[in-house]
Amino acid sequence: MSFFLPKLQTKKDIDHIIKTVAERVLVLRFGRDQDPVCLQLDEILSKTDHDLSKMAAIYLVDVDSVPIYTRYFDISYIPSTVFFFNGQHMKVDYGSPDHTKFVGCFKTKQDFIDLIEVIFRGAMRGKLIVHSPIDPRNIPKYDLLYHGI
Repeated sequence: MSFFLPKLQTKKDIDHIIKTVAERVLVLRFGRDQDPVCLQLDEILSKTDHDLSKMAAIYLVDVDSVPIYTRYFDISYIPSTVFFFNGQHMKVDYGSPDHTKFVGCFKTKQDFIDLIEVIFRGAMRGKLIVHSPIDPRNIPKYDLLYHGI
C-alpha cells in the first residue's frame, strides 16, 4: 500500500515539505518499505489519505535515506510517525515519556483519524502539544533508551 503515498528521499525534500504544507497537519511516517509493521501502518495511512485530505498531508520517509532526521527525532523503533503544523513540530501526550512521535502502528483506522482531528483542532487554537484521544490500550508500549548520558 505504500506505493499510494508520496515518498520523501532527501533532507532537502523533507525541509521543503515542512516549510510549504500550510493549514494542514503534515504526517511523516519514518520506516522501511519492506518492514511488515510499516506496511500495516502504510495501509491505514493510505486508506485515510483521501478522507483527511483537507486536514492532513501524509508522506513516507525511509529511515536509511535521511539519517540526519533519524538522529534528530531519535528514531530507534520503526515505524515512527511525526506531526507538523505550519512548520511547527506538534507534540502529542500519549501517556508515555516521549511526546515527539508515535511509535508503532495504529490499531485502527479510526484511531489515526481521531488523532489527526485532535492535532488539527489544537494547532488551529495555537497549541503545540495536545492530549491523545487514542485509548491507552491501543498505544504500543516501549522503553526509552538513552545512550551516552
